[in-house]
Amino acid sequence: MSKYIFITGGVVSGLGKGITAASIGTLLQARGHSVTIMKMDPYVNVDAGTMSPLQHGEVFVTDDGAETDLDLGHYERFIDRSLTGANNITTGQVYGAVIERERRGGYDGSTVQVIPHVTNEIKDRIRKVATESQADIVLVEVGGTVGDIESLPFLEAIRQFRTDVGAQNTAYIHVTLIPHLPMTGELKTKPTQHSVAELRSIGIQPDIIVCRSGYPLSDDMKEKIALFCNVEKRAVISNLDAKSIYEVPVMLENEGLGKILEKQLNLPPREPDLSEWEEIARKIAHPKHRCTIAIVGKYVSLHDAYKSVAEALHHGGLANDASVDILWVDSDKLCGASREQVAEILEPAHGILVPGGAGGKGSIEGKLKAIRYARENKVPFFGICLGLQCAVIEIARSVLGLEDANSTEFDPDTAHPVVDLMPEQKARENAGDARTWMRRGLYECRLKPGSIPWKAYGVEYIEERHRHRFEINPMYVQRLAQAGFEPVGIWPARGLIEILELQGHPWFLGTQFHPELLSRPNRPHPLFREFVAAALRQAAEVQGQ
Repeated sequence: MSKYIFITGGVVSGLGKGITAASIGTLLQARGHSVTIMKMDPYVNVDAGTMSPLQHGEVFVTDDGAETDLDLGHYERFIDRSLTGANNITTGQVYGAVIERERRGGYDGSTVQVIPHVTNEIKDRIRKVATESQADIVLVEVGGTVGDIESLPFLEAIRQFRTDVGAQNTAYIHVTLIPHLPMTGELKTKPTQHSVAELRSIGIQPDIIVCRSGYPLSDDMKEKIALFCNVEKRAVISNLDAKSIYEVPVMLENEGLGKILEKQLNLPPREPDLSEWEEIARKIAHPKHRCTIAIVGKYVSLHDAYKSVAEALHHGGLANDASVDILWVDSDKLCGASREQVAEILEPAHGILVPGGAGGKGSIEGKLKAIRYARENKVPFFGICLGLQCAVIEIARSVLGLEDANSTEFDPDTAHPVVDLMPEQKARENAGDARTWMRRGLYECRLKPGSIPWKAYGVEYIEERHRHRFEINPMYVQRLAQAGFEPVGIWPARGLIEILELQGHPWFLGTQFHPELLSRPNRPHPLFREFVAAALRQAAEVQGQ
């Protein structure tokens, strides 16, 4: 029988519940327990797929093609386990399932209500994850903040869970903020007291309170929180701001959180093996090298829009004993810039990365200028999904002389559609269900022997995650190869382009898939590892001049 840990948040949003949940998973795995983590999002959207990155951050894609909350990326990176669409449930999914069942007569004429019908649907989905994963422990993060009306059905469902499976099989963890008042230099516990009171008013007494703060909590403060919130003093856990999120598991272990959970869940006491995470923390604290990589994108005003890309770059740095500084460049601002201005903006970068995302004329033209700068100045370049497609457009225009070359996503009437929908996709587009034929999830790729990816992976066949509709037009592949932009990765089932590599350049690569989604701090993605290594060589060359 699985045991369950429920993680709620209070005081303010954006406290890092996802990192806390992922770190707890790490602590339990380090003790030899199998773990899975799920996120319950209270928004009415069915999934994150249609939400603006500027509102919600990136869309994380799982092996099975589900479009999920970005916290699932944190979960996978910390517990090094691939999750599925079932690990992210939303209000939209829950109510959609309940209404569909009601329409089929599945409730035998009963009046359908939040309790028990909606809460039962939520609990069934939690149990489904436990059954399918066969995990010893299921961590469940409840999105939003206690007090939000949208979260109430989820909170009621997890309240019922303790009665369903027993107190020894459940733990409630509440993550709160301890604000600091600069004018008095005080840390204030009152918001935490009110947040816990709100949680208790709906029937949930937290077993553990994790306090987010920029300053250490004194023993007196812990005693005060314990007294007013009805928990043991040792169950008041300080979670200080860290230089890197990968330091959090060791910090929480040092606070005794792992041992408290062992007692609460009646688990056999075990010494955790966190040596891998301690080594990661050491590398973060004492890097031997340093480089700067520019991320050129449309949504750089919210860094979470490219969360997995940024984390994969840091993983690449760990693999090279290096610290990676990210230069965020708004592609729209490059659109009207001269070549000299583009060079001035990008000159500090030792590598340039254009990630996936949406288009828009200004955004695309700005990305093309960044790509041309990287190509002409021999700066390492990595294009991901739309980044690859932009590289194809830039080379088609600048090298092949096809001035009108474009993607039909941006210019349906272009004379040279170097990026286009496939015929079967166009049929679905005309039928109004274009998103249903997005290539999402895990697809196979065959690598060309001797190529950069082949050397990086060390194998001929790989599997990577996708999320896109438009493809490199096969009609132009031969001409691109003649210009030196050669296909070195192919989807065997259809012969479509997955990777292109520019010959005669130190490191210029584009992938149709999203390699950032499979990168881990303890297993950096091969392409990010090699891209950062190329940027470090560029940095050394610049310093030597």
